Amino acid sequence: MTNTKGEANYVGPFITMVLLFFIVGFLTVVNQQFQAPLQGALLQGAGDIKNTLATLITFSFFLAYPLTGGIGARWVDKHGYKGTLIRALGVLVCGLAIFEMSVLLHVYSPSSIAFAGGEVPVAFFVFLVGSYVVGAALTVMQVVVNPYLVACSVKGTSGIQRQMIGGSCNSIGTTIAPFFVGALIFGGMAVDQIKLNQLIIPFIAFMVVICIVAFTVSKLTLPNIKGTTNEGGEVLEKSIWSFSHLTLGVVGIFFYVGVEVAVGANINMYAKTLPDYAASAATMASLYWGGMLVGRLISSTISKISPQIQLAVTSCAAMVLVVASIVLGNPWLLVGVGLFHSVMWSCVFTLAIEKLGKYTSKGSGALMIGVVGGGVFPLLMGMMADAMGGDWTWTWSIVVIGEIYLLYYALVGHKVKQEG
Repeated sequence: MTNTKGEANYVGPFITMVLLFFIVGFLTVVNQQFQAPLQGALLQGAGDIKNTLATLITFSFFLAYPLTGGIGARWVDKHGYKGTLIRALGVLVCGLAIFEMSVLLHVYSPSSIAFAGGEVPVAFFVFLVGSYVVGAALTVMQVVVNPYLVACSVKGTSGIQRQMIGGSCNSIGTTIAPFFVGALIFGGMAVDQIKLNQLIIPFIAFMVVICIVAFTVSKLTLPNIKGTTNEGGEVLEKSIWSFSHLTLGVVGIFFYVGVEVAVGANINMYAKTLPDYAASAATMASLYWGGMLVGRLISSTISKISPQIQLAVTSCAAMVLVVASIVLGNPWLLVGVGLFHSVMWSCVFTLAIEKLGKYTSKGSGALMIGVVGGGVFPLLMGMMADAMGGDWTWTWSIVVIGEIYLLYYALVGHKVKQEG
């Protein structure tokens, strides 16, 4: 991944990617934080599967990653990084418009259908479609942002440092998102008092902001980086799945995003079922994402510790906290997991695309397949909670399994056996 234009040329693009990473983080967690409010506003008649249906909001969002990651990689090869970003931002506006349609449908023309022994508003299923489209847009954006941060040479930084800096801005977005949804959109109201008409103006505002961002990006210079894309119709002789460290990295992304989102999306669902912790449920989500921010800010200054060592240490520490939370029945311990989850994305991503050369953009697209774990883990936990009568305590064993695999990838799976 050589930089033939000089390091200084990539400072502006680097800053652009960092700011776009903020948007990705913010909207990802905003979508997750609609689980509890929409459960209260739309799913009261859903019978015994309220938790399962609520977690479908997150599942629909992350389902887009395996289905559109490859599209994003092809767009990068065909349209370049800038053209791909503009297209992704256009799709994002469409997804937000579907959210708006869902709200307007329920407010002005409410209707429900029989589903699994209960009644579910049609607007809820429209919202799920919106979640998928927004997820698709952010998937394509990350196919650009992640490899660009690693490859765009900026003086005085390493690839993992640039990813950590981008991740820190991403975490600022994830940290303020729960507060934005709970305090600003819904005014701190109890779940059973929330009305969907409170979402009409915010979704319009989101669409206007993204349109402005798309226009701004169209005026910027975002040069492609030599050696990171399939240029000029060059034939790729190997399958990307022939690189074992990439293949195992896709699985690593699946488990990492799964455990990260499972804690961030479900900690408030868990806490609200416990009388001693219900009042602090929203605060726990914000502090969890805040821990991610703190961890990334600290880690962005670390250049001498290898990604594999960082991943090994943090996966062990996270595992200890999750097990302790299960044994003690204390969700506050899950808040601390955010500090250790903060470095894992950058570590896995950096290790997985190492020495891929001209296969880098394809590898980045393949890694996006693994992000579906962010939808699978919360959904499995929701189903498990419903099966256990609404008790979330032992659902966290699913997170422990994810931490175990991440430790394996750090110790063994990341080793490069062939280069691109």
